[in-house]
Amino acid sequence: MPFTLVWLNESADTFRELEAAAQKSLDNRRKSRKAKASKQEGLFKQVVKTVELLQANPRHPGLKTHEYNSINNPYDPDTKVFEACVQNRTPGAYRIFWCYGPKQGEITIIAITPHP
Repeated sequence: MPFTLVWLNESADTFRELEAAAQKSLDNRRKSRKAKASKQEGLFKQVVKTVELLQANPRHPGLKTHEYNSINNPYDPDTKVFEACVQNRTPGAYRIFWCYGPKQGEITIIAITPHP
């Protein structure tokens, strides 16, 4: 059974910004009749895929999920926050920071950000 996603305001804003940048790039590419997708389009596609994998199975091997200690859990400071990889072997590779909760069967997306 897939998890239900809960988005914090910061992560939802970042997701919308990435989506808007990808859409703008796609529109410009169509106007100029270029075939190759831009970096913004590729990044957004990778973020969407990572979110989908996370929702289906947070332990999916492709996510390379591991505990992250520099961010506090927004619901309970004593519980874990995790980092899932959106990109690998890329300078400033994007990561999704998340935690379980607040309810059973939910995952909260805390942040979507380039690797610190």
